[in-house]
This record gives sequence, structure tokens and C-alpha cells, in this order.
Amino acid sequence: MERGLSDTDPETERVHLELLRRASPARRIRLALSLSRTVMSLSRGGLARRMPDASPEEVGLRFVALHYGADLADDLRADLAARRL
Repeated sequence: MERGLSDTDPETERVHLELLRRASPARRIRLALSLSRTVMSLSRGGLARRMPDASPEEVGLRFVALHYGADLADDLRADLAARRL
């Protein structure tokens, strides 16, 4: 097992991996989705702290630009503006 930069005790890591291997596919998907939601929430929160004067929409657009690209963020910005007309 590759240790890399992990600070997890090897026995704890072994037990954790064994529990993941035994988990049903549905459980593993729920865990992955939960982790994704957590990471996205932390990313948005970090952006909001760095952009205290920005609206939630601007924070969201910055999130899209960082994670999905500036072109998509620009398209989304234009679409949101068109919907307000």
C-alpha cells in the first residue's frame, strides 16, 4: 500500500480500506457523492471568504470559472443576464 504523505496510522488505514471494499455499490456511491458535496461546499466557502463584497451569484460564477472553465462561466453569466430581461 502506497503511503505517500498520509498521516493516518497504517492499521487505521487498513481497516478503513477494508470497510470500503466491503461496502455495497450504493453505499460507495453515497460516500463519493457526500465527499463531492463537501469539497464543493468548502470551495464555495473559501471563495466567499476571499470575495466578501461579491454576491452569491458572483461567487457561484467564480466557482464555475475555476472548476469548469472561464468559457462556461461566461456563457452562464450571459444566460443569467438574459433571464433577467
